[in-house]
Amino acid sequence: MRIAITSQNRKTITEHAGKCRKFWIYNIEQEQPAERQLVELPIEQSFHASHGLPEALTGIDVLISRGMGGNLYQRLIGFGIQPLLTDEVDPDRAVADFLSGKLETHSLEGGCHDHDHDHEHGHGHGHGHHR
Repeated sequence: MRIAITSQNRKTITEHAGKCRKFWIYNIEQEQPAERQLVELPIEQSFHASHGLPEALTGIDVLISRGMGGNLYQRLIGFGIQPLLTDEVDPDRAVADFLSGKLETHSLEGGCHDHDHDHEHGHGHGHGHHR
């Protein structure tokens, strides 16, 4: 099994899988991570710029990200790849939790765009404030 994780900053699981160009690829053997390698795609091979599956990502079974659009989600399923959306930020922990069945995921409808959440308290949604 091969698991890809979006990690544009090379440290954490990042959002925007379609525009992501850096992925950690985990090779899984006997239900344990055997090795991990960083794959960097040229911009023209990102999911956003290309409608195919980048050659460097062929053979992956699962793609874990913090967010992606519905079109990419469906394309991954069409490629035979299981897309998983999580709020976990640590790639190693996400893989370990996935392998043990403990990875907390959410559906696309469940809000993959949590980065738009209003963190200010007491302001409701904060839209249209006039002073």
